[in-house]
Amino acid sequence: MSEARQALAEQLAEAVYQALADDLVNQSRALLVVSGGSTPVPFFKALAQKPLEWARVDITLADERWVDEQSSDSNAKLVRENLLQGPAAAANFVPLTSDAGTPEEGVPAVAEATAGLAWPASVVILGMGGDGHTASLFPDSQELGLALSTDEPLVAVRTPSQPQPRITFSADRLHQAKRHILHITGDDKRAVLANAMGGDDVRTLPIRAFLSCPLAIYWAP
Repeated sequence: MSEARQALAEQLAEAVYQALADDLVNQSRALLVVSGGSTPVPFFKALAQKPLEWARVDITLADERWVDEQSSDSNAKLVRENLLQGPAAAANFVPLTSDAGTPEEGVPAVAEATAGLAWPASVVILGMGGDGHTASLFPDSQELGLALSTDEPLVAVRTPSQPQPRITFSADRLHQAKRHILHITGDDKRAVLANAMGGDDVRTLPIRAFLSCPLAIYWAP
């Protein structure tokens, strides 16, 4: 990994640590919502070592593939192996899957499991794909309109570009966070973001749904 990406991960970890610590001064618990993929791994490892009162921190995911948690495609597995380590192992992690066979069947149980978290989230950390998707808000998903408009917290998602069905927090629920951070790397992602900033059609580049709220952008080449 480049020095720039490692430095970015450490800067982001420090910012998230400070945000959670600040909120824990006035709240009994604080919630961190993270995203999966390869980009956040160094950030997870850096954050896990921070001297936070981790036993008072809830962690969940912005979205998840509807796969077994032992699958290499599981965001929950990624979080357990890279973030819930060292001091951060004391955090309360709530995954976004259930025993149900499909996300459509699983939404009620996951909604119940996540309802008791310390909403509104202290921090939501979003990623972004080359197609402009964030969380599981995909431009080619039939559920995109629903995920962008519903007051419900969670939406089951199926999209032609993705092999597995997914579950995602709705744009509304993610919007309600106190702080929003976009963590991306590479010149290609920077170009997608620049394109997104130059227009307003959320359906073509769903990351635009979060450009209207204060969004801290953490980017490295």
